Amino acid sequence: MKRSFHTSLSINQNTGELMAVYFQVRKGKAADVKEFANGAAFGNYSRNGELLGVELLGPCKLSVLDRITPDRTERNFIRQSIPKKMA
Repeated sequence: MKRSFHTSLSINQNTGELMAVYFQVRKGKAADVKEFANGAAFGNYSRNGELLGVELLGPCKLSVLDRITPDRTERNFIRQSIPKKMA
């Protein structure tokens, strides 16, 4: 499946606080969702096990990306795009 990198932010409209970040790696419908970092990160995967995206709901160590995807390009995209508040 072709990669389609995109980042989306969810902001609290009242406070301006960053609530969540979604890093899309590929378009598609998630067949499996895996939890990481005690619920601070979630990986969405296709039927074939390809990473579709990563959602961060709270700060976590960047080393969690090694468990979410073995692909260096995907990890680098997220590392370069992540807001400092979430890392």
